[in-house]
Amino acid sequence: MPDTISPSQRHTCMSHIRSSNTKPEVKLRKALFGLGYRYRVTKKGLPGSPDLVLAKYRTCIFVNGCFWHGHKDCRYATSPKTNAEFWRTKIENNRERDLRDYTFLESLGWRVIVVWECELKKDRIDGTIASVREQLDANRESWLAEQADRRKRRKEWAAEIRRRRDLKHTVITNIAKS
Repeated sequence: MPDTISPSQRHTCMSHIRSSNTKPEVKLRKALFGLGYRYRVTKKGLPGSPDLVLAKYRTCIFVNGCFWHGHKDCRYATSPKTNAEFWRTKIENNRERDLRDYTFLESLGWRVIVVWECELKKDRIDGTIASVREQLDANRESWLAEQADRRKRRKEWAAEIRRRRDLKHTVITNIAKS
């Protein structure tokens, strides 16, 4: 079936689709802010430009549109009838890029939470917010435990350096006396 509008009209329609400050993203931000969470919006320096970054929790949150990111088994992730091959390829590339970005962020020590557009609909938003909250709290505890472990290892390493320095000093002193 041919497209019912002209290419210039289609271009105009598509150019009005936003990539940040979308309704689902704003909904999630307002809910988290109301619960006392503070975050940075659309952090450009990180891979994938996460929608929300909670540094205190070492967590990045992505709010994905079901259509654009190919949410499996979702009624909002429909396949367009026109130019189907283009859209299939585009959505598949988006999914691969997302997976690559999530993996890279995790390798940098960040935790990744993905919230789908359909999970922020009226009937599901409360459960989604509760789930995100649980994940954030778990991430914070994990991050604090990692930080405490790092501090402990740093102290142990500093003590080892002092012990080696003292041993070296003792050996040099003994050699000088002989």
